[in-house]
Amino acid sequence: MTAPLPELTGVDRRRFEEEVRPAARPVVLRGIARDWPAVVAAGESAEAGVGYLKRFSRPAPVPAILGEPGIAGRFFYTPDLKALNFVRGQTPLDPFLDRLLRDRGHAEPYAMAIQSVPLPELLPGFAEANACALVPDGVVPRMWLGNAIRVATHYDLMENVGVVVLGRRRFTLFPPDQIANLYMGPLELTPAGTPVSLVDPDAPDLERYPRFADALRTAQSATLEPGDGIYIPFHWWHAVASLEPVNAFVNYWWNPAPAGLGNPYDVLLHALVAIAALPANQRAAYRAVFDHLVFRPDGAPAAHLPDDVKGVLGPLDPGTAARIRATLVDSLGR
Repeated sequence: MTAPLPELTGVDRRRFEEEVRPAARPVVLRGIARDWPAVVAAGESAEAGVGYLKRFSRPAPVPAILGEPGIAGRFFYTPDLKALNFVRGQTPLDPFLDRLLRDRGHAEPYAMAIQSVPLPELLPGFAEANACALVPDGVVPRMWLGNAIRVATHYDLMENVGVVVLGRRRFTLFPPDQIANLYMGPLELTPAGTPVSLVDPDAPDLERYPRFADALRTAQSATLEPGDGIYIPFHWWHAVASLEPVNAFVNYWWNPAPAGLGNPYDVLLHALVAIAALPANQRAAYRAVFDHLVFRPDGAPAAHLPDDVKGVLGPLDPGTAARIRATLVDSLGR
């Protein structure tokens, strides 16, 4: 049994920036988009909601994924973890939407989804007519469409605000520090880019994945109705289940980190090569080094040095960043 996610109502941009985001905890934003024309149409019927989407659609094909009825809507791996249990393709939007409506009466339909397509490409004009006032200016919204599907527990390397437009959606969230209890799948092959948990949160096999019981003690969940929103902080693990035969969801991803920094994932890959196989005492030493110089729980590691000799331990300016990159390129090229 998971704990309920905290809920807020009446959140505006100021409150979101001053209270919600600094807390770095997920929260349900009830009714944040209840006045969107798309949500109003969806409140009439699935047909009306789909009809509203079609007002903005284009004939150009868009990326889509399709899974056999046997996967029961769960986009995931094949049993041997060497392939995915769905195929990728292209489809015009209107026939896809028509298929969602037509398949509502099927007990075991194909799992269908259009995922993370930028709204200006998919439905030009929709974002302007259905705007979210919480997110920073310039963030490009993305649309997710499909039937009753389930997305494995994963994380995003972004801040995330999502809004349910049509159907209902259940979110189950775990803190970033639960990574060891979630039994992460392969890094090289993932359903959508970032690693996923191998545990089905709706039917966990605790004999095979016993530490997941500890993860469940930290889990929070909520079911969102049309017009409801959710804030998911950076790197929080989340599983998502679409609960209706026809679903539409809009989300907004952004990263407030300064532009021009390196990719932390590159650091991780290099560390797997350079550090993970070292003897335990050496790994412990490097853990202390990384903690002090990179994660900095005790503050700036070079505060005791004059500014003109801090070098790479000082403030990161474009020149210093360029020198570090040049050193790395030279080292990796040897």
